[in-house]
Amino acid sequence: MTASLEQLRRCHFAVDLGAARTRVYVKGAGLVVDQPSAAAVNTRTGALIAVGELAEKMTGRTPHYIRVVRPVTGGTVVDIEMAQRMLRHLLGDKMRRSLRRKPILRAAACTPHDSDPLAQRATIETLVGLGARRVELVDTLLAAAVGCGLPVEQPEATMIMVCGAAATQVAVLSLGAIVTAERIPVGGEAVDHAIVQHLRHQHELMLPSQSVRPLQLALSGNGLTPHGPASTEIHGRDVATGLARSVLVDTAAVRDAIQTPLTAILDGIGKVLRDCPPDLVADLADRGIMMVGGSALLPGLDEMLREATGMPVRIAERPDVCAVQGLGAMLEGKIEPLALDPLGA
Repeated sequence: MTASLEQLRRCHFAVDLGAARTRVYVKGAGLVVDQPSAAAVNTRTGALIAVGELAEKMTGRTPHYIRVVRPVTGGTVVDIEMAQRMLRHLLGDKMRRSLRRKPILRAAACTPHDSDPLAQRATIETLVGLGARRVELVDTLLAAAVGCGLPVEQPEATMIMVCGAAATQVAVLSLGAIVTAERIPVGGEAVDHAIVQHLRHQHELMLPSQSVRPLQLALSGNGLTPHGPASTEIHGRDVATGLARSVLVDTAAVRDAIQTPLTAILDGIGKVLRDCPPDLVADLADRGIMMVGGSALLPGLDEMLREATGMPVRIAERPDVCAVQGLGAMLEGKIEPLALDPLGA
């Protein structure tokens, strides 16, 4: 754990800056912000027009002088100033005033596993711009494991898979630390991109920017497994004529199209298990994998992993907010460290 539990208990608020959504947990108030990581800007004046849900709805529907930007990419802040402006508006004046009353405002934030020092610095600078005097960083894998109720402080193996928009992180945890972990640069966006490319090449159809998720839901029921619906109707724009058109898409072909990104995730799980001590792998045969993150809800993904690994696979109760809830539990002092007293001579 990058920051100690004692340091985290002193923090007043926690932020999970994700590529898809931004979440803020305030000590004593709970989860106060859960909005898309998007902001709409007037390029002529530089004024911020909308943030969160409203900015997300504007994607692909704005005149040329309004641009929808995403200040966070792959769990890394790529535009510090815009991320600060977005967070200020999402928190609102009332919440920011109450935070500013703290004598020394402390914040906690999630960082992806093995993130480089520049990415960590960008996260710290973003929260310092909100008035934080000190920022504690916590590995997303640990925060998510705490948030979904895994016994991370115990001397037994737990395996967690954080399915994000831009990357998938897999780790085996024991005694409150990461034993072995892997970050795979494939997430929900890669699955979306594979579906978009399939429809463009096979059906000459361009999808609206916000309709890929509904397509994934059209595969639902059993989703990625062969037991799902045989076909589904998709509306989009013809590549050649530019006119609106509907096509009947074979869902088996869509499942084949997304095999490439999903195979990369399976390879990452295999690498983590190969690097893990045998005793811990024996624990995992019974406990299996806990899936968290927004992309964990991709229909049928859990069943595909179950068939490929032969291990039990479970999805957390609220997989999308596990990381920030874990940070919140640490802030509120709900997590007790395992007491390891040094043996006397």
